[in-house]
Amino acid sequence: MTTTADDVWRLLAELVEAQKETERCFQETERRFQETERRFQETERVLKEQSLETERRFQETERILKEQSLKTDRQITRVSQEIGNLGGKWGRFVENMVAPACETLFLNRHIPVHQVSQRVRKRLDGKTLEIDVLVTNENHVLVVEVKSSLSVDDVKELIKNLTEFRQFFPEYNHKELYGAVAGIEIEEGADKYAYRQGLFVLAQKGENVAILNDTEFQPQTW
Repeated sequence: MTTTADDVWRLLAELVEAQKETERCFQETERRFQETERRFQETERVLKEQSLETERRFQETERILKEQSLKTDRQITRVSQEIGNLGGKWGRFVENMVAPACETLFLNRHIPVHQVSQRVRKRLDGKTLEIDVLVTNENHVLVVEVKSSLSVDDVKELIKNLTEFRQFFPEYNHKELYGAVAGIEIEEGADKYAYRQGLFVLAQKGENVAILNDTEFQPQTW
């Protein structure tokens, strides 16, 4: 079969068209590659921003936690100081006011005082009974419970201790047993409740300690 000039021109035209298609495909591939590259760079940028934001939030959280920790430490220190101060006040109240006052206060209530002891402790069968102030004479023994802030529950606790007192201190079984409560501060109703239970109530008045019970008061014996 003889190839004519028309055939040659047709083949050349097809070749040119094929080259154009190849060029178009190449350009489309390049465009897609560039789009992929752009998307990759955008993703990288977003991830970097997110990483920076995450780091910023982490640092902010760390700062807040550090501030809270410092605040908590300061609060713990302040509470510890307050507790220490309160304990110091309680100790001074017992040693400098309540105990010395007991030597004279109860004389007016017909309870002579021969001995005043502080912080008397006794153990029995694994349990401990601790008395803040113990006042004794030949015929009487008086247990004084001292609190920084006297509450009704404190009064109930003393009554419980009074019911167990003779078990721990049988050496006083031949003596009449009385109870008294004392407080730097007295919560509302605690003094009246103690009075009704037959307990003496001691409180600070100025620079002294006084018995709040009136002269008609009759103490309960235990």
